[in-house]
Amino acid sequence: MNRRRPVVRRFLHPGAWWLWAGCGAFVALRTTNPLLLGLLLAVVAYVVVCRRSDAPWAHTFSAALRLGALVIVIRVVFQVVFGNRIPGTTLFTLPAVDLPDWAGGVSVGGPVTLESVVGAAYQGLRLAVVIACFAAASSLCSPYRLLRSLPSVLYEAGVAVSVALTAAPQAVVSARRVREARRLRGRSGRGLRTWTDVALPVLEGALERSVALAASMDARGYGRRGSAAPMARRGAAGLTMLGLMAAAVGSYGLLDASAPFVLGVPALSLGLLALAGALLLGGRRSQRSRYRPDPWAFPEWVTAFSALAMVVGIVVAGRTGAVLEPSVQPLEWPSLPWAAAAGIALGVLPAWLTPLPPMLATLDAVPTAPERRSSPKPWPPVAPSLSVSPSRAEAAP
Repeated sequence: MNRRRPVVRRFLHPGAWWLWAGCGAFVALRTTNPLLLGLLLAVVAYVVVCRRSDAPWAHTFSAALRLGALVIVIRVVFQVVFGNRIPGTTLFTLPAVDLPDWAGGVSVGGPVTLESVVGAAYQGLRLAVVIACFAAASSLCSPYRLLRSLPSVLYEAGVAVSVALTAAPQAVVSARRVREARRLRGRSGRGLRTWTDVALPVLEGALERSVALAASMDARGYGRRGSAAPMARRGAAGLTMLGLMAAAVGSYGLLDASAPFVLGVPALSLGLLALAGALLLGGRRSQRSRYRPDPWAFPEWVTAFSALAMVVGIVVAGRTGAVLEPSVQPLEWPSLPWAAAAGIALGVLPAWLTPLPPMLATLDAVPTAPERRSSPKPWPPVAPSLSVSPSRAEAAP
């Protein structure tokens, strides 16, 4: 007898997904190489397709891709109309407008070169990939579960961040519902007039959700604090300032390949340790209970390893002299740094080594058509308790 293995059904820890997405955004910010950016975008899209659930907030990644394409177009248009004129191969010439001396570096019209358009497209692609990384995290895990996993000292800030992160997914879901309602009423028009008709119901729904959120937060005692010693409060504030400054310096050291080594990993490690101490001291002021906390098991460690592999790959490529920002003046064909490409390729591991979300696992566990035919059921279903004979129906008062 062939028995199917039980399918693991659980959500991955939201911290693992956001760590993976944050490292992907860090990699995108380090380079303008279109080959690396395209590889990173393909990895992110593949993981989202394999591991997103059927929740309403999980269908916002396609909207983020469209937004990224719009960002690239806007960046190129701004470079064509207002950008600095880079010498090179002239594509066409726009009518120029003379500007005063204080507007140095800005021009309106003039010759548009291939080098300037390609450079603008590289920068727009980098921003589009960053947007896709954070949209992937929003599609793969619920922001409410992320809020539940935050330390107690960050709960209030996490509420504000989670509300901001859910604004775009909720707007997409609301717009989809309004369009479906309009289609059912025979009003399936397109164009600017349709968007103006959809905007008002979406705005009204957002206001209703904000009022309901404020009422639920007030009912749950949001903002109440526990007692803590003055020394603990001052120590938490001091460690927070030290940690933020050291983390900022360390991030700059990692982003700039020419910075000294001391300003990179050591400064970032010091900042993270200081922030961890601040969280431990500040957590005594906020007392919060958790119901069924998310586990951190082998799939979470795999996701964290793939995230760190992407960062290590791009840092090693920058330290070894690989070209992460291809030259546009003169224009040259970008090369593929193998260290960075290998690190980005390891970012696809969560698509294979993490459990399926419960909704996808339920759909995968549905028996096939031959299995359903092996145990036929009567149709239509018989309900003896509701069936009444004609004689009894006529005799009933």
